[in-house]
Amino acid sequence: MSTPVGRESRTEATRLLCAGTYLDIGFRRRVIEELVEHEERPTAPSLGVDIVPVLAHALRARAQDVQTALWLLVFWGLFIGIEIGTADDSVDLGVGPGFPLWALLYAVVCFVQWWVAAAAGRGSSVYVVDKRTMREAMKGQVRVLIPAVPVVLALAYWAYALLQLCTGSGSWISIVFPLLLALPVWAHRTRVADVMRTELSRQEFARRDRAFPVTEHHRRIAKAIDREQYAGLTIYDSGRPFLGMGRPYEPWSLALELKRRPDAGQVPASPAPFTARTVVELIRPRLEALRESAAQTSRDRLKDLEIEEFVYLPVGPPRPEVDYGGGTVLQHLAQSVDEGGEARRYFLRIRVGAWDEQVVATILVRVHTQGGMLVLEVVPHVLMPVKPEFRAVDVIVARGGDNFLRDGLRALLSGPAAGFASAVSTVSSAVSGFRTWLTMPQFGIPDGPATSVRELAGTQTLSLFQEMDISRYVKTVQDRIASGVRDALRSQGYETDQFEQHFVQVSEGGVFIGSMSGGAVATGAGASAKNTTQSGGS
Repeated sequence: MSTPVGRESRTEATRLLCAGTYLDIGFRRRVIEELVEHEERPTAPSLGVDIVPVLAHALRARAQDVQTALWLLVFWGLFIGIEIGTADDSVDLGVGPGFPLWALLYAVVCFVQWWVAAAAGRGSSVYVVDKRTMREAMKGQVRVLIPAVPVVLALAYWAYALLQLCTGSGSWISIVFPLLLALPVWAHRTRVADVMRTELSRQEFARRDRAFPVTEHHRRIAKAIDREQYAGLTIYDSGRPFLGMGRPYEPWSLALELKRRPDAGQVPASPAPFTARTVVELIRPRLEALRESAAQTSRDRLKDLEIEEFVYLPVGPPRPEVDYGGGTVLQHLAQSVDEGGEARRYFLRIRVGAWDEQVVATILVRVHTQGGMLVLEVVPHVLMPVKPEFRAVDVIVARGGDNFLRDGLRALLSGPAAGFASAVSTVSSAVSGFRTWLTMPQFGIPDGPATSVRELAGTQTLSLFQEMDISRYVKTVQDRIASGVRDALRSQGYETDQFEQHFVQVSEGGVFIGSMSGGAVATGAGASAKNTTQSGGS
């Protein structure tokens, strides 16, 4: 019933999410907040990714930011202390003795550079290599002017410092210490690049053991995630259903009265009970045949189609007390498939992972057969592609060892913003650690997952090719579902005309109306309708 952890640990989506924890502080913060600060919440289902190595890299990236921030704090302390100690140098600049003017001016340069980068949508990582987001985020004249502000300000600082130094009114501190402040950033960039090349390159990621948290506290959380992320059941909050599946993609349902066919006498006098399990067992072989056919005749992703039975359970006992064992899951599946309850909900889950698991189509199917009715619910979802900024990992890997001078210059140019980013990250980490220590979330009130790590890393749009693929996957699977339901109805001697009419209308994007007295309906551009009167039965 569960997916092997090893395979999901090596998907492209997992690799990019691990890299994203170093490149996007906002994403990293949300990962740690959901998985560590809210330990009382179980993990949302993980489709095509393994969350444990993502958490491990997020914690390691945060630790590296803290280390960089502490070194920068030391350098800033020396910067300010030495400038105050050489107070006579600042008298000619129009300020009182003992005022750290150069430290203040350079702090302004750092803040403005960080703020502009963050406002432009580049995030606030110490290591940023992709500038496309900045160009796309800025519009009109703002696009030209705002990115130029930190450049002009930095040039103005260096020009003023050199001018003052040449005229004898300045101080060597204004030149030397900004250069020294680039050293911790340079070291940080080197460490990150080393992780990208030795652990997160395509080749290394495919053959290395997956990353795992190192502290006992975080290892306990990782083990809980392993129990939950691929289990056949998940805990949910009624206000946040289907977390981890992505965005809804044209869900639909139908309610159909079960009517015997005129030739129902040909059906055995005591047919087998017509239950949801009956329908599910007729749908599954058609999906399996679709998978086998695709595997034999093409490289279509449908050859890797996954079919699972899945149960949603409402929030109940504390997280450590929820049993994800195989026997318990099978018991929930057997009991929930025909009960049609509101709280515990059974679904047949069909998943297609495309584009290296970056675009995932998941179709959830639920069937009711109580009270002389057939109710079919089909709820497709789509997980969006991983943010393109995370692909910067491949840029870093392609650079190899890089040129020593070139990388040092990059550290110098990005140093002001990177230093401020590391400070922001460290303050955020301190607040997060204190909040976690204070609230002790492992003893908190049981709750369902509030967000999905995979969904946090998703984009907002699909390409046209991806849209076409998703539409094809969903329609193909829905056709197999419909054929299974139709055969289930026929095998029990029930009419299928109304069901077939409804499904045709749904698959073509139309509208189905079960019954109507008078009037007319038209949909779509240029559509027309007229009311006619007919006699006789239908």
